[in-house]
Amino acid sequence: MMQATVIDSLIARGDLSHLVLFLWASGASAGAGWLLRELGAANRRFDDFVRELHRFNARHG
Repeated sequence: MMQATVIDSLIARGDLSHLVLFLWASGASAGAGWLLRELGAANRRFDDFVRELHRFNARHG
């Protein structure tokens, strides 16, 4: 496999710390992307709630 040869090469050259740093950065970036997507969804839900509240108040106010 391609991945196994790359990992073996990194380990053989003593660059394991670079591999770990890359994996950490990839995980952190994926987590930040997920967090931003969830924050956007929460913002849309809150906006929908406020819009419906405004419609309710306009009808019954």
